[in-house]
Amino acid sequence: MAAGIILRDNKVFIALRKSNQHQGGLWEFPGGKCESSEPASIALFRELKEECGISVTDCALFEKISHDYGDKQVELFFYKVTGFDGDPVGKEGQEVRWVAIGDLLSYEFPEANMSIVTALMNA
Repeated sequence: MAAGIILRDNKVFIALRKSNQHQGGLWEFPGGKCESSEPASIALFRELKEECGISVTDCALFEKISHDYGDKQVELFFYKVTGFDGDPVGKEGQEVRWVAIGDLLSYEFPEANMSIVTALMNA
């Protein structure tokens, strides 16, 4: 899976997972599944266009995380997205917000995202 840490003006764009999704009701960095044999960076561009309506122009791999939830194992590629065209929105009806990086701990994220939240706050 590929996820975008979309940054602008010391804020990060986050989305609320729908209740019927795995880890539903928790906040996340937008993104999604890689298609068969699709590189994570390409999946990131595609998913952020589909999910948030932006075209990524500048990004860099931030961290790769493998996590076992017990009922599901995930491998996540987190990319810092510092350049994009368009204004991100919740194109799939999900609630979205721009949040100050210092306020991220006020939001509940899936366990697999917590090291990313910590790293962003300590950067």
